[in-house]
Amino acid sequence: MGKNYFDSKLKIFSLNASQELAKNIADSIGTELGKCSVRTFSDGEVQINIEESVRGDHVYVIQATSYPVNDHLLELLIMIDALKRASAKSINIVLPYYGYARQDRTAKPREPITAKLIANLLEKAGANRVLTLDLHAVQLQGFFDIPVDNLFTMPLFAKYFQDEVQENEEDWMVVSPKNSGVKRARELATYLSTGLAIVDQEYHEKDASKDYVIGNVSGKKCIIVDDIINTGGTCAIAAEVLKHAGAKDIVVVASHGVFSSGAKEKLEQAPISKLLLTDSIDGIPDKHIRGLEILTCSVLMGQAIRRIHENQPMSPLFKL
Repeated sequence: MGKNYFDSKLKIFSLNASQELAKNIADSIGTELGKCSVRTFSDGEVQINIEESVRGDHVYVIQATSYPVNDHLLELLIMIDALKRASAKSINIVLPYYGYARQDRTAKPREPITAKLIANLLEKAGANRVLTLDLHAVQLQGFFDIPVDNLFTMPLFAKYFQDEVQENEEDWMVVSPKNSGVKRARELATYLSTGLAIVDQEYHEKDASKDYVIGNVSGKKCIIVDDIINTGGTCAIAAEVLKHAGAKDIVVVASHGVFSSGAKEKLEQAPISKLLLTDSIDGIPDKHIRGLEILTCSVLMGQAIRRIHENQPMSPLFKL
């Protein structure tokens, strides 16, 4: 990416959730963030002021709907409305992390499909396109009637491990920590040409001794792959199972570090030597967790923004 890229019709704005990531994305493109301010009144109401003209511009708003989810979501909706009333030519929403994505189906009677509701709100507010990163389920793209580009983090992780794994691929094993995550783990295993194992967790037991591994991990260096680390329980249990099955070393990679209360303690007590996350969510509460490394997704998202703006294909971004 060139550092001197300039197009007066491309403007990037950041709200409160993703300021650090947004600055890195703008730097990777070679432009600067647009000027806007976000105020919260004493009663909790949000006011947004766009401090420069956006008339006729293609605007990209970067905002992860992470904790506090509802506050950040409302900021985004208000910003979209402000841009629409300011006559922006297109309003493109960059969601590094899509909150409510796990509520994508009716699992029990009378439950909402909140992920669909969020899609409706973004469209109704005036969004023209969504760019996101590692949706919890790729089918969420179908909840929108506007274009959605869903980038994947597996090429980033594969590039990180590539040199080390290529020295001896037989020493490594990619592991899905649960049955539902097999597709994501298989992608990384394919990139790295390693074997694939699955931890079949008995969730009602929460006891590593009751779970088992599909695949031989004895003496292997294992890479556990997940999309979201929230409480840390899934990866912690998977690590215990792998250790019990004879794994030599255990690394965890995940796209989004939500880190609810107690996650740090669970992960630090588990037999995990390294935890690799992207910076899709700013301000991880427990940045000092043992073995934590942050892999930036800013260049990937910057490339995607530039390709969208210049009407170039996105397919090269899905290759290693």
